[in-house]
Amino acid sequence: MVPADESRKTRSEVPRLGAWVEEGPKVRWRVWAPGHQRMEVVIHDARGQPGRIVPLAPEPGDCFGGVLEGHGAGTLYKLRVDGEGPFPDPWSRSQPLGVHGPSEVVVPDFEWTDAGWKGLEPESLVIYEVHVGTATPEGTFEALIPRLPGLKELGVTALEIMPVAAFPGVRNWGYDGVDLFAPLHAYGGPEGLRRLIDAAHARGLAVLIDAVYNHFGPDGNYLRVYSPHYFTGRHHTPWGDAVNYDSEGSAYVRSLVLSNVEMWIRDYHADGLRLDAAHAIVDEGTPHLLTEIAERARAAGPGRRVLVIAEDERNERKLLRPAPEGYGLDGVWADDFHHQMRRAFAGDSEGYYQDYTGSMEDLARTLRQGWFYEGQVSKNLGHARGTKAEGLEPWRFVLCIQNHDQVGNRPFGDRLGHDVSPAAFRAMSTLLLTAPYTPLLFMGQEWNASTPFLYFTDHNEELGRLVTEGRRKEFAGFTKFAGAEVPDPQAPDTFNRSKLDWSEADKTEHAGVRALYRELLRLRASEPALKAPRRGTYDARALGQDGLLLERRDGGQGLQVLISVRGTLEHRVPEGAELVLWSEAPRFGGAVEAAPLRDGVLKLRGPAAAIVRFNAR
Repeated sequence: MVPADESRKTRSEVPRLGAWVEEGPKVRWRVWAPGHQRMEVVIHDARGQPGRIVPLAPEPGDCFGGVLEGHGAGTLYKLRVDGEGPFPDPWSRSQPLGVHGPSEVVVPDFEWTDAGWKGLEPESLVIYEVHVGTATPEGTFEALIPRLPGLKELGVTALEIMPVAAFPGVRNWGYDGVDLFAPLHAYGGPEGLRRLIDAAHARGLAVLIDAVYNHFGPDGNYLRVYSPHYFTGRHHTPWGDAVNYDSEGSAYVRSLVLSNVEMWIRDYHADGLRLDAAHAIVDEGTPHLLTEIAERARAAGPGRRVLVIAEDERNERKLLRPAPEGYGLDGVWADDFHHQMRRAFAGDSEGYYQDYTGSMEDLARTLRQGWFYEGQVSKNLGHARGTKAEGLEPWRFVLCIQNHDQVGNRPFGDRLGHDVSPAAFRAMSTLLLTAPYTPLLFMGQEWNASTPFLYFTDHNEELGRLVTEGRRKEFAGFTKFAGAEVPDPQAPDTFNRSKLDWSEADKTEHAGVRALYRELLRLRASEPALKAPRRGTYDARALGQDGLLLERRDGGQGLQVLISVRGTLEHRVPEGAELVLWSEAPRFGGAVEAAPLRDGVLKLRGPAAAIVRFNAR
């Protein structure tokens, strides 16, 4: 039996793989290809045409390796396996001609200007989720840079960039990535991403990278060419056979992921990762891959605060507990809040929404706990879901009222503002930004953008047809969308319609929303009762069937956040309380001229929200 410490040490340790430059200059390759007899590098020219062939020699660990003198950064190549191919390198750092084209040797020699950047304290996180391809007309990393000052001024503290690992074509959400190490060339490639992150740090903004380790995209995925052990039939996910993290050959597969984690933090100076669908990362060994991801990420950024946040539907506290009790992640997406809010304000009731009542009692419970399901049986899943959230710091829970999934996975990409009134949108936003948890905004949310965010792809014709058919079949059973023609994900217009229109933000019906977000985020950063939430400093309770009270206390100060979903809410505030904000003020786009607080009674006609401040000593 292998001692526990040795097992931990060797579980993910393999030789360095891929291509890199050594002094000379010279390029060294190492490829893992168990069961194969011959491996060759085929050098390509700038047009992608093949030329010189460099044979690689067998090395220990089922690898092949070799060196080419006189070459360095910018060298284009493919790999020939037992005479077949050539194929791109799955460990490639750049794919300038697309996922089917030659791989490029990259040297991380960018001249960074962020030496003084130490990252962010997690208690101050306000996350802004952005899709690079649709955030600007140009759809590039560098085109986002001029938008950074405005986001900083708004009160955002971190960008969360949807996946940028190379995927087929130029239109995709990013979750069909096949080259984990290669930032998409259409977005600006490695250089463009480094420029964006450096510029963000210069403006005091952190950057989180959305990373997908639970599956690989179907088009341009050449992993099986090199080894059958990248996947395993022991476990299954919604995408088929699971990525192999605990069976034969898994050390190399784990190294693929852990090297990628290190690269984002070390070579791109990212401040952390958002892990897509962590519940589908299946690993029955010890340490769990999630634990190693967290450890490697922090080790790759010495002197900086590095965060690892998981999307995980299980509501499992072990994700956030330190090892060995748990996996040691920093945060988790807690979607129960979103689902309760949609049920309460928009009335959604199909699919997973059937698990939520949207009642003020249930919404208040969600706000007290961080997530709603702590072991109750889910109607949608048919089994118990969740564990207790008690004792977990509030900042570890990432809450939203919109994100790419909750918008884009609707058949027409409708944003929240399409389904609720402007007044309801303002009220929901007020509760999100005053809650004691980490808020996440989806790009354009701060002005209630009207542009949809649709599901779009750029696959080959055959795969694209299957995706289109599957997308339309997916919504056939929803009564709300019966008979509607779901947009074709493959159509360029589906992508173009999803591009943000930043000019909207200055129009009358949107400028007030942006002013509300700016004011709420200013309060969040400056009010003692909102700044450093801890368990025991907040509470929430229902006020009848259609009203809710969130109370925050700290440093002798108290704030009450009142929400009215519908009808009229009357609430007597603490003695001496003063009105701080009400969502229906004209400057926020509302029509309530007179302050709703009179003689110690707050009166709201819903949907609406208000904040009052009082002495809590």
